[in-house]
Amino acid sequence: MQATYSEPDELLAERAKTDAAAFGELYERYLKRIYSYIYYRTGNSHDAEDLTEKTFFQALSNLQRYRIQGAPFAAWLYRIAHNIVANWHRDNGRHQSVQLDGLVELKDPTDDLVAAAETREEKRELRGAIARLPIERQELLLLKFVEQMANAEIARVMGRTEGAVKALLHRTLESLRTELTRSREEVQEHIARTTLPFGVTLHRRQDEAKSAG
Repeated sequence: MQATYSEPDELLAERAKTDAAAFGELYERYLKRIYSYIYYRTGNSHDAEDLTEKTFFQALSNLQRYRIQGAPFAAWLYRIAHNIVANWHRDNGRHQSVQLDGLVELKDPTDDLVAAAETREEKRELRGAIARLPIERQELLLLKFVEQMANAEIARVMGRTEGAVKALLHRTLESLRTELTRSREEVQEHIARTTLPFGVTLHRRQDEAKSAG
């Protein structure tokens, strides 16, 4: 009969140092999340599967170094995945990017960016705005809104202080708001320029028709 564990991740990680079944439980808890994170970072399932396997293998190999008083297990594991993906990009000479569909579709009650992007065109603009962000800011949005991590966890994954993460998140969201607002204003101006002559012509024709009558 397979053992079941109800301990928090950190206690389970300590148990996993001498109990293979405990690590198996951690693997089951985090497999989909780590795969999802890596897929967003790589853009294809084949490499995501391979790098996910490497992440858990490296976690198992380094489990003796994990300390319960340090980073939460989730942040520790994501940090391993973060480094593996960064090395993969570097070794393959690939341009780092983040898959954006999940970021655009997310619904987060603390921010109105996506809620405001109701139309297909607005979502396309939001996707484009995110794509133009530096890769570090794209990953920040991924960890915050897709992986739903707290700032302290994100700081450990990205190797920053919690204050730096909070400030970077604020600047990133403000940057997106500014760009989307400017984009929408430009669209409205374009519509006004292209429809005004038609409206003026229509009114003139109506006036001419009344005069002729």
